[in-house]
Amino acid sequence: MWTRAELKQRAKNVLRGSYWKAFLVSLVISFACGRSNVGFNFNIGNLNFRGNRGSSYGYSHVNPFVNSLGNSRAIIAILIGVLIFVILIILVAIAFRIFLGYPLEIGGRRYFVQSVQGNVDLNNMGFAFDRMKYMDIIKAMLWRALLNFLWYLLLLIPGIIKSFAYSMVPYILADNPNIGHKRALELSNKMTKGHKFRIWVLGLSFIGWYLLGMLALFIGVLFVIPYQNTTMAELYLTLRSNALENGWCTYEELDLVQQVSGCNVEGEII
Repeated sequence: MWTRAELKQRAKNVLRGSYWKAFLVSLVISFACGRSNVGFNFNIGNLNFRGNRGSSYGYSHVNPFVNSLGNSRAIIAILIGVLIFVILIILVAIAFRIFLGYPLEIGGRRYFVQSVQGNVDLNNMGFAFDRMKYMDIIKAMLWRALLNFLWYLLLLIPGIIKSFAYSMVPYILADNPNIGHKRALELSNKMTKGHKFRIWVLGLSFIGWYLLGMLALFIGVLFVIPYQNTTMAELYLTLRSNALENGWCTYEELDLVQQVSGCNVEGEII
């Protein structure tokens, strides 16, 4: 049974020799996942809708009505334009998240899983852009997002529980992108069974570090993310080892056959 202290200590040991690479990859993952707070402000400005009383046409009694009608149409046109712009921004953001964010996230997870096993290679970031892997990754991550969304529609608590149940999907895909979208979620669900509350507590254990980071003009928060990402990779390796021992999956299924002769930290065969 794993403990928070063990995972975090192992993460610290890994980061001693590769912190800045982990920092760079963490920034990419955060950007790919859309975790930065980006605000879009639409300032239309002060509009003066008063009519020109000095009009040479002399329609002094009709002008207020005409101007009012014209102003209403102008406001509607502006609102429609703003709405279209917002929709376009949302569609672009969704497309970015799906077609670029998902692959970058999987590449980042692969980097951290490999780094805790001694393979610190930034080339892992491009892992998911291979044409034999790309669409399977998109499909699996979309399926996961859809199921999470449907669970959140029921109630908040079931949605949160399922988000933890599916939390290992990116790591599973980082091992084998072609495992299949349904199988990836099924395996993640098995891996996290009985561990969801402890995973939640593990996440909470970083709050103190994030609070300290916020004191440094929020910039310090960025330096905590590599620590958490490395710890989560350590957690995945522990849950993966448990899944292999219990026969929930095989080395072949996770595409680990070529690595069987290698060892990760603490001599665990992978």
